[in-house]
Amino acid sequence: MGVDLHRIIPMPVESASLDLPDKPGVYLFRRADGRVQYVGKATDLRARVRSYFAKNPDRKMIPAMVANSDDIDYIVTRNPSEALILERQLIRKHKPRYNSLLKDDKSFPFIALTSHEYPRLLYTRHPPADAKRWGPFPDAGAAKRVIQLLRRQFGIRDCPELLPKGCLAMHIGLCTGPCIDGTGYDEQIRAASAVLDGDAGVLIEALQEEMDDASAAQNYEEAASKRDMIAAVQTTIAQQVIHSRFYQDCDAVGFAAMADMAVVVILHAKEGVIQGQVSYPLIHRGDIVASVSLVLSEHYSQRRPPRTLLVPAPLGESMEAWFGERRGSRVEVRNPQRGELAKLRRMADQNAEIQVTRESTSRSGSLEQAAADEAARLHSLDSLDHIVCFDMAQLLGEERVGASVVFRNGRPTKKEYRTYRVKSEAMDDLRMMSEVVERWLKRQDEWPDLLLLDGGEVHLSHVCAMLDGHGLSGRFPVAALAKKEETLWRPDIDPKILDRRSRVLIHARDEAHRFVNGYHRKRRSKGGLKSPLEDIEGVGAKKIQSLLRHFGGMRGIEHASQGELAAAPGIGKSLAGRIHQHLHG
Repeated sequence: MGVDLHRIIPMPVESASLDLPDKPGVYLFRRADGRVQYVGKATDLRARVRSYFAKNPDRKMIPAMVANSDDIDYIVTRNPSEALILERQLIRKHKPRYNSLLKDDKSFPFIALTSHEYPRLLYTRHPPADAKRWGPFPDAGAAKRVIQLLRRQFGIRDCPELLPKGCLAMHIGLCTGPCIDGTGYDEQIRAASAVLDGDAGVLIEALQEEMDDASAAQNYEEAASKRDMIAAVQTTIAQQVIHSRFYQDCDAVGFAAMADMAVVVILHAKEGVIQGQVSYPLIHRGDIVASVSLVLSEHYSQRRPPRTLLVPAPLGESMEAWFGERRGSRVEVRNPQRGELAKLRRMADQNAEIQVTRESTSRSGSLEQAAADEAARLHSLDSLDHIVCFDMAQLLGEERVGASVVFRNGRPTKKEYRTYRVKSEAMDDLRMMSEVVERWLKRQDEWPDLLLLDGGEVHLSHVCAMLDGHGLSGRFPVAALAKKEETLWRPDIDPKILDRRSRVLIHARDEAHRFVNGYHRKRRSKGGLKSPLEDIEGVGAKKIQSLLRHFGGMRGIEHASQGELAAAPGIGKSLAGRIHQHLHG
C-alpha cells in the first residue's frame, strides 16, 4: 500500500488552518499528548475533514471531539478501498475514544479443514491459505464446542503431524487414527464438512435422542450436556429457516444499540433460504454508518460478499467499491423500504435487538471475562476462557495427592474440580505431577485454552516431555506459574513476571493451591482410620464396602484365598490377584 504521511499542527484545531489534499485517505484527530481521538476514512480528505467544523454537525460527539483535539494527521492512499483497510487497521491499533470499536479487538476465529492427505480440524484465528474454512465466528465458545463435538462424532485428527504409533487422542476415542489406518477417513471428512456446511439435521436428531435417553434415566447432567451441544451446533452451524424466491444471494444487515453498546447482525440468504446469522457486539459511538462499516469491513475481509447487500443506512461509494473489489463483480447495496427484502432487513434488526439485550447482561460484560480476555491479549493466546490448573501436596512422603481446578470465562467451575491420589512410587513433585496430568489427559474430550502448573521451569519441561511422549506436544498451550515473584514460564518464550493484568492466572494457581491443601488435610485427618486396601490400584470406597460386606470384616478379607476374593461381587480374577499380593506380599 503506497501512502504519504503529513502532519498539520494547529493548537487547537481550527478550520482556517487546515490545508488538506483533495485525495482519498485516512485522517486522525489527536490530542496534544499524541493520543488518537478519532480515525476516519475519506474519498476527499479536504472536504471530509472540513465537514467536522460545520455549524450543525450531524453527530453529537463531534463538537467535543474537535474541542479536545490539538492536531490532525492524514495519510493519503491510492484509492478509497485502501483507505477503508487502513482505517480498520488504525482503529484496531489505537482504539480511539470516539470510534466505534469491536468488543473483541482480536481477529475472530475460524473452523478450518487443512489440505493434508488426512486433513486436520482446526480452531484458529489464522487459517492456512489452502484450507477449507468456515467463519469467522464472533461466538468463539460455540465454535470450540462444535469442534469438540465433531471430533467426538467423526474422529477427525487435530495433531500437527502423523505419528506412526498414534497418540493419546486416538486411544481415548477423539481420533480414528488415520496415521495408522486411513480407511474410511474420507467419509468422515465429508460428514464433518456437511455438518459445517449446514446439513446438521441428522447430527442434531442423534443428540436429541441421546438427551431424551439421559433424561429418562434421570442422568440430568448428561442431558444438560447434550442440550448444550445442540445449542452450540445451532448457534454456529447455518440453519434453514425461511424460504423466499427473493433471497437468491444476499446478506441482510441489522443494527440495534443500547447506550454505547450495539450489535450488528448479518443474515445470510442463498437460493431462497436463510442459511444462518452472525452477530458482532461492539462499542457504539453514535454513528450507525461508522459502526456498520466497521463490522462489514471485518466480516468481508475474510469472505466473498454476496450479490446483494441490504443495509440499515447508505454506506457511501467507497464501501460499495470495496465490496465490488472483494467480490470481483458489482455488489448491489440497498436500503429497501418495502417488499420482501425490506421484511428480511427488518428481521435482521429484530435479531440485533434481541442480541443487544442479551449482550448487555451476558458474561462478555463481566469483570471476570474481561480479566480473562486481558490476560489472553497480554500473553498472545487465542483465548483464556478455559483454564485447567494443577497443584500437588505431600507430607514426608505420606498422603501424596494432587488436584486440578477449572476456570471458565474467568470464573471457577467447581463441578469440574478433581482430586487425585498418587498411585506410583514417585516421591518428588515432578513425577507426581506428570502422573496426575497424564491420568487427567485420558479422560478429556476437550483440550483447554491453557494447562497451567503450579511450579517453575523444571515442572514445565517435565510435563511437556510427558505430553510429547503421547503425541500431544503443541496441541494446547502449557505454562507453569512459580510463586517466587509470580513468574510465568512457557516453552520457547522468555519468563515473564506477572502483574494485575494476569490476575486470572494468579487466581487459578491460588485456587488450585487452596483446593489441593484442603484435600490433603482431609486425607491426613483420615489417616488413622485408613484401610490398607486403599493403596491398591482399582480399589475404591465402593469395592472396599463390597468386600467388607461379603467377608464380614477386614479379618475375613485377609484370610480369603485368591479364588474366594475373585468370587466377591465386582472384584474379578485380576483385581483379586492384586489384593492378595498386597495383603500377603
